[in-house]
Amino acid sequence: MSLKPLKTFPVGVVVQRSKASSPWIDYLWRPVTVLPGVPDTEPWTKLSEEGEVATFYIGSADIEFFASDTTQYRDNLFSGSPSLWVTLRPTGGEPPYELWSVTADSSEGEMMTETGHDLVEMVPMPDAVSDELAQFVTEHHVERIFYKRKRKAADPEALARREPGKKDR
Repeated sequence: MSLKPLKTFPVGVVVQRSKASSPWIDYLWRPVTVLPGVPDTEPWTKLSEEGEVATFYIGSADIEFFASDTTQYRDNLFSGSPSLWVTLRPTGGEPPYELWSVTADSSEGEMMTETGHDLVEMVPMPDAVSDELAQFVTEHHVERIFYKRKRKAADPEALARREPGKKDR
């Protein structure tokens, strides 16, 4: 069963391609900015080129807001430099990457780095997104009290050795 987001916010993503100084790859790619809303531009449109650096509009995604993640959203907003985590997945062809996800949840962003194949970058959160996210946190955040559980003492008999050939009763 998958949870449905309570709200979504559409964004467009811009990536940068720069010449690599490596014998194994030609270019380095990285997300550089997120635009609020969806621009009226086709994915993989070249936006600018200066020397060996070019920027492309890669496409759009929806940032999903979940009530269960408001603590992470709040911490992100109060960090001093709110960020979004953009995940690009290699295609193995042309274009070289597809836009996989954009999230404001730091835990989810960190989790996306664990595959080892995806390209995950933090980019600054636009004001329009942070305003929507702050309003969402205000409406849906519920403070949860942390209860530390007490450990039970170990039962020394549970770890005892039995004589060979004897069974438990």
